[in-house]
Amino acid sequence: MSGPGRGGPLDGLRVLDLATLFAGPLAATMLGDFGAEVVKVEHPSQPDPSRGHGPSKDGIGLWWKLLGRNKRTITLDLSKRGGRRTLLRLAADADVIVENFRPGTLEKWDLGWAELSAANPRLVLARVTAFGQFGPYAHRPGFGTLAEAMSGFAAVTGEPDAPPTLPPFGLADSIAGLATAYAVMAALRARERTGEGQVIDMAIIEPILTVLGPQPIWYDQLGHVQPRTGNRSANNAPRNTYRTADGSWVAVSTSAQSIAERVMRLVGRPDVIDEPWFATGADRARHADVLDGAVGAWIAERTRDEVLAAFEKAEAAIAPVQDVRDIMSDPQYQALDTVTRVEDPELGPLRMQNVLFRLSATPGAIRWAGRPHGADTDAVLGELGLTVPEIEELRAEGAL
Repeated sequence: MSGPGRGGPLDGLRVLDLATLFAGPLAATMLGDFGAEVVKVEHPSQPDPSRGHGPSKDGIGLWWKLLGRNKRTITLDLSKRGGRRTLLRLAADADVIVENFRPGTLEKWDLGWAELSAANPRLVLARVTAFGQFGPYAHRPGFGTLAEAMSGFAAVTGEPDAPPTLPPFGLADSIAGLATAYAVMAALRARERTGEGQVIDMAIIEPILTVLGPQPIWYDQLGHVQPRTGNRSANNAPRNTYRTADGSWVAVSTSAQSIAERVMRLVGRPDVIDEPWFATGADRARHADVLDGAVGAWIAERTRDEVLAAFEKAEAAIAPVQDVRDIMSDPQYQALDTVTRVEDPELGPLRMQNVLFRLSATPGAIRWAGRPHGADTDAVLGELGLTVPEIEELRAEGAL
């Protein structure tokens, strides 16, 4: 379990993951996937709540097996003198710290940027919070759900005459995790030039607003407020989900004009292609009832396999609406090894999402799944130079 990433592109990078739940820990996971040596620091009696989120097997949280992969786990109470002292020793030898305490919490423990950067001027500190480090909401408690509501995501999601819809998974947290990993790499690249670290202020409410697209500029320039349109788009049509004769669902997209024309020829309505309104996506969207009616009727008369085969032959864009059972057997995902097998000493063989992308020369890898709470405490502190009596003294203080 010890040692860095065995040849990954981030081999030699040392990361301390002080964060809990999803956004911060996910960023650390992605760094670990590509070779960084990640040490997960958890409170001795209050481990990362993700260990208990969702279904478990034999009392072991399965979400943690994914989120905690490629991380060594130690316990440390940062509010104790010994815990503070030990973290500063760890920080002195680290490249990155990821944390998501409320603003001011690390400072309360004398572990703010002043102390951390004094211990290691090359350190990059990624601070991941709901609302950022300053502003009127900075000290409020917050989770990704609030970001999904505040950002405009919920307002544009759902049917026009139905309530706003929140995602059934950690969307804002996941986007923020991706953004944080990118921010860390940008800060490390800057460090190559300057020799100095810096602070990353990641507000979970911001990355999701970025991926929602041009809503602010539309409003700024036109006063346009994007409405809820269900599965339809205001920018192109036909674009929807359609039910097949055997009760399955498929999704069709026609973002390109040529694809829209192919779809309408395929479903036996080439006549609409000559309509003046068919020439642009926005005009097609205003005639979505006509286009959806034609596409939906054609699909409803055929099985899913027949529909998929016909669309593929016509080089028109389509995908089946899949649940996790379909995903596990999908031939494209299998070819990419998107869901891969990992051996775990606690639960045996596990299947989970593979690393996020493929590199031809220095690929990432899942070296192990999430480890038990504090499993590597003595080993990591021993490598730091602490003696057995020193470790036992920390344990007696309640710092471990």
